[in-house]
Amino acid sequence: MNANTSRITSTSTSTSVAGEAVVAAPAPLWRAAAPAVRAALVPVAAFVVALGGLGAWAASGAAGSPAELEVTGGRMLLPFDGGETAAFFQVRNTGGADDELLRVEVPSAREAMLSRNVERDGAGTMEMLGSMPVPAGGELAMSHRGMDIMVQGPPKARVGDRVPFVLHFRESGAVEAVAEVVRPGS
Repeated sequence: MNANTSRITSTSTSTSVAGEAVVAAPAPLWRAAAPAVRAALVPVAAFVVALGGLGAWAASGAAGSPAELEVTGGRMLLPFDGGETAAFFQVRNTGGADDELLRVEVPSAREAMLSRNVERDGAGTMEMLGSMPVPAGGELAMSHRGMDIMVQGPPKARVGDRVPFVLHFRESGAVEAVAEVVRPGS
């Protein structure tokens, strides 16, 4: 063996075939890189899935679209003594952003407040609210058993009269609506 061969043999794995020293070939590059490639595939796959979901959301038309409100079904209960009554609306949000009902005006009444009927200690009571949420793609359905608008000093009205309201929303601004006067329980 010459000096060259012994230097190679001391730093490489070698075997002897018929008395000659043979240097083993290093592992193929793809085999050495396989763990790194597998580790990179997980975040790349997550990115592709997230990008596909965002693309579908954008294609549906909801991505970044503002709140789009439709106020319908306005009813105001016929007041018994003119002191106070309740009004109800259906507010549908077909947009891609949440909105919030902040306050209500009834030009022909003294005051209107957002309220909710709750039960405390077995008795029904009214709780004033600062706002009412209108979720994106959802609705705010007011009723005599849930959220409503308490109207103080309502106008003198008869069944079938139509009373104008102005509903003020955080994102959509002022929306004019009309409530028909109905008998309680109808």
